[in-house]
Amino acid sequence: FRMPCPRCVVFDCDGVLVEATNSWRTIHQHFGTDNTTNLERFIAGEISDVDFTRSDIQTWLSVTSPILKDELMGIFMGVKLMPGAKELVRELQEAGTCVAIVSAGVDLLVDHVASILNVEHRIANGFQFDECERLCEEGIYRVHAHRKGDVVHSLLQSQRLQPEDCICVGDSEMDLSMHIPGTQFIG
Repeated sequence: FRMPCPRCVVFDCDGVLVEATNSWRTIHQHFGTDNTTNLERFIAGEISDVDFTRSDIQTWLSVTSPILKDELMGIFMGVKLMPGAKELVRELQEAGTCVAIVSAGVDLLVDHVASILNVEHRIANGFQFDECERLCEEGIYRVHAHRKGDVVHSLLQSQRLQPEDCICVGDSEMDLSMHIPGTQFIG
């Protein structure tokens, strides 16, 4: 017995497609910083995505300034794909399945992973850089961690697909927000 291939599979990135469980934490490890207190406040809904990202960036800049885009990109070059991720995505694509990555993580990592996996549809949060490619204090907010379903809904509309055509794959409580009515969720 073989299940029919879904028409769309939406993956989270951190901890699902790559071994790193949190791209923001990967940057903290690189700079030797910790923002656990604000992470707990964010998860509890006490601070917004915007405030949480700003606090991460300010923490990094407090120990190293300036931070260049190339340095941030280099942090993610050592991140490894999950075993089987490349083969799974390739098989889905060969079967005609739309594959997407929806992550509240860092776009530098998500873009790198999407390039390796040949995934066209991807969205993640990111950073602003000045004309000299130095990190600015404000982030770019594309995916609200607790509202990933909004992005899934938009993707399905753009691809003219129904929620029943879609499987979402995540590994955290926040990824549950990808599970809009009609979709299936694995996590």
